Amino acid sequence: MLKTAYNGSMSRFIRKVQTASGATAVQIITKSGRERVALEHIGSAHTDEDLSRLITLAKERLNAGQLSLFPDETPPKITTEKTISHLLWEQLASVYSLLGFDEIGDEVFKQLVIARIIEPASKLDTVRILENLGLDAPSNTGIHRCLARIIENDYRSQLAKTCFKQANVKRYSLVLYDVTTLYFEIQKEDEFRKSGLSKERRLEPQITVGLLVNEHGFPLEIASFEGNKAEVHTMIPVLESFKAAHGLENIVVVADAAMLSSKNLETLEELGYHYIVSSRIKKCPYEIEVFRQAEETECEDGQIFELKQSFTVNHKRVKRRVIYQYRAKRAKLDLSNIDKSLVKAEKMVSGATNIKRNRFVKLTGTKRSLNLELVESAKARAGIKGYVTNLADDAQTIINAYHQLFEVERSFRMSKSDLRARPIFHHKRESIEAHLTVVFAALAISRFIQDKTEVSIRKFVKTLEPIRDSEILIDGKSYQAPATPPANIQNLIRRLHE
Repeated sequence: MLKTAYNGSMSRFIRKVQTASGATAVQIITKSGRERVALEHIGSAHTDEDLSRLITLAKERLNAGQLSLFPDETPPKITTEKTISHLLWEQLASVYSLLGFDEIGDEVFKQLVIARIIEPASKLDTVRILENLGLDAPSNTGIHRCLARIIENDYRSQLAKTCFKQANVKRYSLVLYDVTTLYFEIQKEDEFRKSGLSKERRLEPQITVGLLVNEHGFPLEIASFEGNKAEVHTMIPVLESFKAAHGLENIVVVADAAMLSSKNLETLEELGYHYIVSSRIKKCPYEIEVFRQAEETECEDGQIFELKQSFTVNHKRVKRRVIYQYRAKRAKLDLSNIDKSLVKAEKMVSGATNIKRNRFVKLTGTKRSLNLELVESAKARAGIKGYVTNLADDAQTIINAYHQLFEVERSFRMSKSDLRARPIFHHKRESIEAHLTVVFAALAISRFIQDKTEVSIRKFVKTLEPIRDSEILIDGKSYQAPATPPANIQNLIRRLHE
């Protein structure tokens, strides 16, 4: 304790604390009686000269607004030149390097990727984002040149190779595939941005984006397609590109019902893939109907039924399995949704409300009626989900593998919300592809950080950003005043690098 100032029952004093790194932290402690009510961190010193300057700065703050006991003493002139979010930048940059992205050797690309994680915005806004953090920023010209390099040098393929290594994909590893749509605030279509079935129920032109991840949601491949391209036609090109790029002999792909078509399954089998795909159930499976009639009871929670199929495709014998599982929780939700739709349908039939899309409303000319047959069919299917596969693993393993598909959805949500992938500021396909490459790299870093620290990327950024180093001027001479992160942030960083 170096000096104490009193304010009624409050006391303030300067304290020196040895940090884990060997530096000496200078702090101002405020106490009320014996209880500490505030702590102000001035900085950490690594030399005696730095320590002397920080103590002088602490005294200046401690005595702010008080009359000096030594009026002839001239205090040093101390000003803060700037603050820098070194800690946040260094941690994001360390993951960028750990994933192998430094091999690209493009500093501007690195700045674009990290800036997007910190605050998703337009490419040209990168300058503002980095300057606000006290960090070096590229010029607008440098950004435009970088976007061109991303395409010319095929950064995406380089990133995919390093992501593949990081994900440690094995010869028979599980990969998950799904698609989303990104819309543009434009009125006219072009050869790439076209109107199609929108995930966001938008009418503007869009593109379709396919994402391939491992079972933990870590991105392996990203591809874009015309906005009117059917989802079912995107999976095979992405898988074939992934398989060829990494010399894989066989992989197991998991996809939802939107990818299910006879042609797709036949193509997957011809190309030697194993697959697990969700099955659309249009009516209650025969096996479950027989069970209910014979047992005169509902299925048990988690009960599994299986149908094996064997037939010839292009002179090759093919074996498929259709697995059905009944879940009580799913049935409860399905029945609740059926009841809600039925209430709306009844109002439409009675004329109380206007006709809108409702599967239970039957129109015969101008006559409205309830489709009771469809209502009963829907209730019979409540709680049942189907899976199609050509794997020989036990049924529950197949089901568990399919439900890892939510990891793709988590990655899509991250890219569209936390990273704001929608490229509304780009007009040419090359610029859009460059944008998606930046998002792909940012997504890989973000997923890595979230999986290691178990906190969201938004919370990670908000927690580290306020920890800023200072550059201070004391009597015209510049000094560095590194910040010492509190214990909770040190623990967060330790988890990241374990």
